[in-house]
Amino acid sequence: MVVSPVLLAVLLSLVSAVCYALAAVVQERTAADTAGVRGALARGTWWWSVVLNATGALLHVVALRYGPLTLVQPLGALSLVVAVPLGSLVARRRTSRAQWHGMALTLAGLTALLTVTASGRAPDDTLHTAEMLGVALAALAAVVVLVRLAARHSALEGLAFAAASGVASGVGSTLAQKLVVGPTFSWSTALVAALTVGFAVGGLLLSQQAYRSGLGGPLALLTLLNPVTASAVGIALLGEGFRYGETGTVLALAGAVAAVHGVTLLSRPRSAGPDPRRYDGDDLPRLPVPRPTAETLTPAAVDVVGAGRAL
Repeated sequence: MVVSPVLLAVLLSLVSAVCYALAAVVQERTAADTAGVRGALARGTWWWSVVLNATGALLHVVALRYGPLTLVQPLGALSLVVAVPLGSLVARRRTSRAQWHGMALTLAGLTALLTVTASGRAPDDTLHTAEMLGVALAALAAVVVLVRLAARHSALEGLAFAAASGVASGVGSTLAQKLVVGPTFSWSTALVAALTVGFAVGGLLLSQQAYRSGLGGPLALLTLLNPVTASAVGIALLGEGFRYGETGTVLALAGAVAAVHGVTLLSRPRSAGPDPRRYDGDDLPRLPVPRPTAETLTPAAVDVVGAGRAL
């Protein structure tokens, strides 16, 4: 049985999304137990997230070899659908109805996007170094602005770092595709490879910093911005597009709206409840203590109470 390149790209992207989801959960749990990135680097569990992210990235690059960027990138959003219930399971809490609703909308939006991008035109085989350098510089400027925003506004720290991670990861995916479909080794190819590694590592460290604010919101935002960034570059510079003309464009926009709404629902904060792993007497409700009456006391107890009153 011969597997079509598009189907192979989808399968590789799904496995990649699962790896990314597992890595995100490990990163979030590590961030909750450490003070910052340096503390996370000293934890052995964090390096498991690096292995999972590397595996997901490798599968993602291979998927880009068989499918267009506008197909492979949206499938990365499935990592959010996997990570949310998995994170709830690890934290020993139930996944809320709003979160399930958000996952359903995200899947519906992705289905609409895949319908019009499954046969998108593959990018040409010419490696435009000047264009890639322009994209890299623009992305670097955006990352710097977002990091400065995180430093100035603590309330937006998690989302700003997540946005920076999404931009960096999306550009890294774009550069990675130009490598797998590009020419043989040359100095320009080596430069693009170095930029790819730099953006990939930067995206990983920025996401670790973002997960200090929790899992849902940061993961939702970087999951959204990753395919948006890469797809925008793919459509603008790499010759990719949507099927069915204007109808396909409208369907893609509708799918994008549904996916954005789903991501918004998934990123809503949950009300904090007691941690089942901790037991503290102060967390127990204070119930009123009933006053003893003659009907509830034994004869011996009545004599003791009477003696106490006499004193």
